[in-house]
Amino acid sequence: MVNKPEDTFAASPQQKTHPEKILIITADETQDLEFFYPYYRFTEAGYQVDVATPDGGEFKGKQGMGLKKTLSLREVDDTQYQLLYIPGGKAPEKLKKNDVAITLTQNFVESGKPVAAICHGAQLLAAANVIKGRNIAAWPEVEGEVKAAGGNFVNEATVVDGQFITGRWPGDLPLHLAHTLKVLEGKQSSKTLPLRAANA
Repeated sequence: MVNKPEDTFAASPQQKTHPEKILIITADETQDLEFFYPYYRFTEAGYQVDVATPDGGEFKGKQGMGLKKTLSLREVDDTQYQLLYIPGGKAPEKLKKNDVAITLTQNFVESGKPVAAICHGAQLLAAANVIKGRNIAAWPEVEGEVKAAGGNFVNEATVVDGQFITGRWPGDLPLHLAHTLKVLEGKQSSKTLPLRAANA
């Protein structure tokens, strides 16, 4: 009989081909695809991926998927990570009210490291007051928060503007992750670059 691991959603160990580490911050009721697609994609690409939630431990997405073990936001040393990734769903609504999540986001931005967010993830960027003058793609209902924070809302599949890589919704994930990885690997310019889906 095969022994099943405690957490069947946790990524299987992969060979690390990049020294850089990636941090994903999220909370309960995240959009499952918007968490697991980047989590697995970064792992597949050879990065160590750490996941942090407000209190650490278990979290569950809107569809019931999740992880049993995560770091707490207070445990995170942002200097150990090369990129911050913020999935969407209802999690950013909680994170934008969390002082530690806001401080972590501000620290990443101040350090000049890339910050990627998809869908409602832009809510945390807006709450951290770090997107003034930046072009930001997000879920349409987040437009008001982006503009209130001084950002420019852009209806594109993915937008790269300086250190920010943002996208609108789950269907944009393939393009969003492709360009996030290019930025990580230094293969893409940091100039403003709206990226449309092929059939747009």
